[in-house]
Amino acid sequence: ILASEDIGNADPRGLLMASAAMQAVDTVGLPEARITLAQVTAYLACSPKSNASYAAIDAALKDVHAEPAKPVPRHLRDAHYQGAKDLGHGDGYEYAHEGAEGWVDQAYQPDAKRYYLPTDRGAEAKFKEYLDRLEARRKK
Repeated sequence: ILASEDIGNADPRGLLMASAAMQAVDTVGLPEARITLAQVTAYLACSPKSNASYAAIDAALKDVHAEPAKPVPRHLRDAHYQGAKDLGHGDGYEYAHEGAEGWVDQAYQPDAKRYYLPTDRGAEAKFKEYLDRLEARRKK
């Protein structure tokens, strides 16, 4: 929980370390596993902290429960069955992998909200820089 709730994407390796430690403790057992536990505890304690992912999922879930379901935009609807094209399904869809940086300026919901607000800490700073760069491109 510490690795995801308190460290999150500030150091994504924290979750890998915690999971690996759990497996090592299960495999090695005590008393030797105390060394593994000490190692992962020190690593997590020294990691930068961010609860941005935790806050994002809670905010998104709050909106899911509070707001009515929205229809899937036509350009995102399945266009692989007979008659779908006649309904406008898939029209205007842009394949993100073909865009620069794996991104295209395409609305997935007309009033989409940005839930994940990364911090300037650790690896999350790179995520913030990337998302800010895409947001700037969208506003142009």
